[in-house]
Amino acid sequence: MDPLVLGLVLAAAIMHAGWNTLIKSGGAPLIRLAITNGFAALVMLPVGLFVGFPDAASWPFLIASMFVHLFYYLLLASGYRVADLSLLYPIARGSAPPLVALGAFIFAGEQLSALGIASIGLISLAIGLMAYRIPHGNGGIRSVLLALFIGVLIASYTVMDGMGARLTDHTIAYIAWMFVLDGLLLTLWVLARHGRAVPEFVKLHWLQGVASGVMYTASYGFVVWAMSVTPMTYVSALRETSVIVAAFLGTRLLKEPLGGRRIFSACLVAAGVVILQFSHK
Repeated sequence: MDPLVLGLVLAAAIMHAGWNTLIKSGGAPLIRLAITNGFAALVMLPVGLFVGFPDAASWPFLIASMFVHLFYYLLLASGYRVADLSLLYPIARGSAPPLVALGAFIFAGEQLSALGIASIGLISLAIGLMAYRIPHGNGGIRSVLLALFIGVLIASYTVMDGMGARLTDHTIAYIAWMFVLDGLLLTLWVLARHGRAVPEFVKLHWLQGVASGVMYTASYGFVVWAMSVTPMTYVSALRETSVIVAAFLGTRLLKEPLGGRRIFSACLVAAGVVILQFSHK
């Protein structure tokens, strides 16, 4: 993998775990998500107007991704109301790479080497071990199933955005309008459901919203650009090293438990990433 792509995707992983931690902390995760996405839309709207629109072939993927993202945000907010960050996040993110590999094979004809398959399997297994708990309390079966369904949505929008970014000569335009449309749709949804509560919440938490918005915009922007020049499967798997950061932030900032099994699993994730870098055909 190109060193620039590698560096940007690893940076994206750290920022992704960071903004999810901010969404999880402090309550009202859906409103926090709306502030985050609304900020991203405001920042990227001038960029979109300046660079223009992506090619027509990418718009079906852009529109489809917008609606999948909306369902993802709604389920993510629901998940953060009932489950720990260190449980929901690893399962949701860890289940995505194998599904992205399947989608990339079906829709983009991407092939994995034997080492690539092994590394994806190792990363996914390690993330599963990191998240595993006997189902009770915040680790109940409902939370696990919700996290797995969130993983399906993550894989879906990842493949859609990877394909959409490849079908245009204006990748930056695709990224900009993706953020604008995602942010607009989620903001309108939240205003319709929680209209009176939103202004007061923004007044109290705008700084945190700006911080999560910056990390959200940069992290997924890097990932979509990387998928336009690098196989989606590899980008998706490398990005999910964010589970190590999320586990650390969960235990340090949110006071969630991190036992020896999860530390061992984090080491397995890192090993899988090393193998991944040597597996690209």
